[in-house]
Amino acid sequence: MTNASTSRRHATRLVGALVTGLRRTATATLLFALIPTVATLVVAAGVLCAPVSLATRGPWKPVRITSFALFYLLVDLAGLMAAAILWARQLPDKQNREERRAADAFAVLERLLRLLRRAAERVFRLQVEVRPPPPGETGHAVVPVLVFVRHAGVGDSFLLLQILLSQAGLRPHTVLKRTLRADPALDVLMGRVPHCFLPPLDGRAEDAIGDLAAQLTPGDALVIFPEGGNFTPRRRQRAIASLRRRGLPRRASRAEQMRHVLPPLDAGALAAIAAAPAADVVFVAHTGLDVVHSARTVWSRLPLRDGVRTRWWRIPASRVPLGDDARSEWLLTQWARVDHWIADHATPDAAHA
Repeated sequence: MTNASTSRRHATRLVGALVTGLRRTATATLLFALIPTVATLVVAAGVLCAPVSLATRGPWKPVRITSFALFYLLVDLAGLMAAAILWARQLPDKQNREERRAADAFAVLERLLRLLRRAAERVFRLQVEVRPPPPGETGHAVVPVLVFVRHAGVGDSFLLLQILLSQAGLRPHTVLKRTLRADPALDVLMGRVPHCFLPPLDGRAEDAIGDLAAQLTPGDALVIFPEGGNFTPRRRQRAIASLRRRGLPRRASRAEQMRHVLPPLDAGALAAIAAAPAADVVFVAHTGLDVVHSARTVWSRLPLRDGVRTRWWRIPASRVPLGDDARSEWLLTQWARVDHWIADHATPDAAHA
C-alpha cells in the first residue's frame, strides 16, 4: 500500500511538472510574439492620434495604454531572464537552496513591481497615499501577519504586493487566482516563494490556505482577498442572492448594508487564522482604483483623475476571538468597517456609485 501511494505521488509530480513545463513554454512563446505586435500598435497609436491630441492637447490615451502594455511585457521578459540567471547561479549551491531561491525571487519581484508602479505613476498619473504609513523595513518583525484586503480595480493586487515588499519590508505569501499563471514571469517567480493558486488542483481551498498560513514566520505576510474577486455591483447582488439560497438570511441582510464591498468568503480567512494563531491580522481598505473595473472604464477613466487612498489597521493576535462562529462574526464586523471607510473616501466615479 505504501509503495502504491508513493508511486501515485511520483506520477502526480511528473504529470504536474510536465503540465507546468508545457504551460510555461506556451506563455513564454506568446510573450515573445506579443512584444513586437504591441510595439507596432504603439507606433500606430502615436501616428493616428497625434493630429487630434496635438490640436486639442488631449491625454494621448491610445499611446498611454499601448505604451504601458508594452512596458509590462518587457518587464515580464526581464523577470524571466532574471529567473533564468538565478536558476543557473544556484545550480552548484546545495546548501540552503530553498531559502536562497525564495529570497532572490522576492528581490526580483520587488524590483519588477517597483518598475511597474513608477511607470504607472508617469503614464497614468498614479498617486498613492497609505495611512498610516507602513512601518518600513525593520527586518525583525516580532510576529507574522495575515493581511485581508479589499479587491477592487485593475492592478490593486500588484500595488499591494509592491507596498508590502518595498515599504513595509514584509515577505508576502500570496493567495492568487490560478488564471494569473498565464503571466509567465509571475508564474515562475511565484513558484519559488510560498504561494497558493486557487482553485487548488486537489483538495479544498481552505486546506491549501491553512497549509500556507502554517508556514509563516516573523517577517512574513499571508495575503488574502476575502471577496474572491473584484467588486462590481452585479457581483454584489449575486453574492447576496447566493447567501439567501444557502439559508443565511442574517448574513445576507448584513451584506446588503455593505454597499461598497462583496460579502467576505470567510472559509479561507478562518483557515488562515486557525493555522497561524500567533499572527496579527491586518485589514486593508482602498479606493481610487475602483473607478477602473472594465474595458470601458479603462478607456474612460485613465489617466487617473484622483489618487489612490489606502487605509489599514492591525489587530494583535490576542484580540482575535476564539472559535469559528465568533471569528466569522468578527470578520464580518471588520469588513463593515472597510465598507464604512470606502463610503467616506470613494469618488463619485467608483464602481459602486
